This record gives sequence, structure tokens and C-alpha cells, in this order.
Amino acid sequence: MNPQENPNVAIIGLGYVGLPLAVAFGKVLNCTGFDINQQRINELMDGQDSTLEITPEELSSVQQLTFTSDTQQLKHCNIYIITVPTPIDQSKRPDLTPLIKASELVGSVINRGDIVIYESTVYPGCTEEVCLPVVEQQSGLVFNQDFFAGYSPERINPGDKEHRVTNIVKVTSGSTEEISLAVDALYKKIVTVGTHRASSIKVAEASKVIENTQRDVNIALINELATIFDRLDISTEDVLAAAGTKWNFLPFKPGLVGGHCIGVDPYYLVHKAELAGYHPEIISASRRINDNMGTNVAARVMHLMTQSRLHIVDSRILVLGLAFKEDCPDLRNTRVLDIIDELVSSNAIVDVYDPWVSRDEAKKLCGIDLIDQLTPASYDAIIVAVAHSEFKAMSASYIRSLTRDGGIIFDIKYILPQQDVDGRL
Repeated sequence: MNPQENPNVAIIGLGYVGLPLAVAFGKVLNCTGFDINQQRINELMDGQDSTLEITPEELSSVQQLTFTSDTQQLKHCNIYIITVPTPIDQSKRPDLTPLIKASELVGSVINRGDIVIYESTVYPGCTEEVCLPVVEQQSGLVFNQDFFAGYSPERINPGDKEHRVTNIVKVTSGSTEEISLAVDALYKKIVTVGTHRASSIKVAEASKVIENTQRDVNIALINELATIFDRLDISTEDVLAAAGTKWNFLPFKPGLVGGHCIGVDPYYLVHKAELAGYHPEIISASRRINDNMGTNVAARVMHLMTQSRLHIVDSRILVLGLAFKEDCPDLRNTRVLDIIDELVSSNAIVDVYDPWVSRDEAKKLCGIDLIDQLTPASYDAIIVAVAHSEFKAMSASYIRSLTRDGGIIFDIKYILPQQDVDGRL
């Protein structure tokens, strides 16, 4: 069966990226969603998505989508789209293990004429230099002769109900001119706002990794400015409001930079640049600044407590939010943990409340026992760490009622009026 004429799509990896993609394709083509996690497959077959990206109604309405953890069920497919995570290791180097394993899996089922497309964020060259040789070795087929490849970087924004797979411009690429056109045509079946066909796979890879690197650098600049203004006893919020009156001033705010994209992807580019003999100065410095913001916040909270004659040891501190971003249960690379770890290491007692996050996931991934309810007059300090809708709906007076006499409120996310908090970035 010709994949260009009769596409039968397999999505490898059903997380925040893979599931929305599978649902979109399942509305117009035969699509098989594959994941090695049987529990994930079971919940999706039951019509539930624990990532909250897809509603039960959306899942039940897709007629051409099936879910499986059985590799044999992929053999009838002819287009394989890989959407597995690309994390970093303890040394902040790319960990390509999930990508390599997914490539081995595809190599075990791919047939002549098939196309494998990668969506996982990588450094320029990774698809052709690392992934496709694995497919070749596993399958015994020759790349660009027996099978072909494409790269179309994911642009999913977890928790964002406005920007979805179908209404975000899709960058596409292919290993030959013909395949490039075929990959582009495939995505045009689901993307209503159009595509951008890149000149090569490397260009498409590079375009993705610099999207998040650019944001990382901009946020790092504002974080550094916020640190400077704190030393100068100047309100960062007031400074940004004044500077923002100029038409071309970029509206970034200080904050924690976590998640699976902005806090990770720049390290992939740094890695490749260093292999090429160049050490990126700005990108590396930005990563250091942003990775240190959790420790910075904890230090500023403890400084405010000391000024208020509140002892850190055995103090009770409430952290509102654990997820890496608002209105989302995603805990990947959440930098809120840095704040908690720093406070606990100073012998404070820290409670964490997050209505979006599963208690089991918080315990499993972060070692955190979430609390179920908020108790008035209980805390020496409160840190608003995530801008969940539930927290935005809380009045400043209510949050203040959770503190003991003399307790402080530190607002990372700027959700409370400036006059109602004791500190913010």
C-alpha cells in the first residue's frame, strides 16, 4: 500500500504531543495510537485522558482511531510518526534513549516504501545522524532507498485550549523532494491554517530548537533584571509597566522556567554546538540564570521572613501550585521543586496545594504529598508559584487569611495586586 496514496498512520507515544495528533489524524485517516504504557492505553480506551488535553467527548467522537501497546498491531501502518519525549540527563546532556527505542520499534515493523516522521524536539542533525541509522540497522532496509523520512516539529502548548494541532502553522520537511511534498500534504489534511515546508530536515530541526531557546533567553534577561531591581529596591513590575509603553518593548515577565520544552531544549542546541567546536555564551548563561530562579525565590522569601522576625526553622510555608504551568497537570521539569527543596533544606515545613495535579503523580514523580484543603491562620509564608485559575479566583484577603499574624505572601506569578503582597519577582 502506497503511504502517499493511502496513508495509514501510526503515532508512537501518546503523551501531551502524541494524543492530540492521533485524535486529529483519527478524524480523517485510519490511525493507530501506540504507547508502551499499558495503563495509558487502558485509560484512553476507557475514554479518559489524564493529561486533560483531550476531553472524553473528543475521544469518543473519533471514529478511525484505535489504541494499542502491541507492536504487532503497527505492521499494517505505512506512516510512523514518533512523538516520544527528549529529556536531558543529570549532566544536562541530551538523553536520546526514548528516541532510540522508538526508532528500534519502528525498525522492527517498517516495510519498503514506508515513511517515518519525527516530531520530538532534537538538535540539528539528530534525525539523520542518530535515529535513521537505528531504523536501518533494525529493519535491514536502506534509508532513502527502501524507506523514507520526514521531520515536523511539534508545537503543542500543554494546557492551551486556544492553540491546538489544527490551528498552529506546521513546519514540515522530508528526506527527498518527493517525500517533502508528501509529508507536507499529509499534515495539510489536519492543519487548517497551513504549513511551512522547510528546505531540509536539519532546517526544520533547528527551527524548533531555537523557538524555545529564544523564549528562554528573553525570560532569562527579565529574570536577571528582576534580581538587579530587587537589590536596588525598585519594583520590577513598575519598571516593566513603564518600559512597556514603548511599542516595540517585548512583554516578558520574570518567573520560573520549567516544563519539557523551554527548560530542556536549549541544552540540545548547546550540546550540538559544542560538538561543532563552539561554546554558546548567551544560551548557556540564560539556562544558568533560569535554572537558579527557584533557589532565588526561596532565598528572597526567607529574607522577608527574617525581616519580619519569623524563624525559618520549623516555620510552616504554603506553596500554591506544583505543575510547571497554569491550568495544566504537567509536572515535567517543574522548577517549583527547587523552591520546595531549598526551603526544606533550611528546615522549614512545606505544604503544597495544587488542584490540577494528581496526588499519585505528585508522590511518584516529585516525592510530594499534596494537601487536600487550605486551613486559615496556618502559615508563616505563602508562595504563589503557579497561576492556576483557582488561585486567580482567590481574593488577596482570603490568601492573607491563610497566614498567621505577621506572615508574608510572595507572588511569583503577579496574580495579586502589588499592594497586597510582601514580595514578588
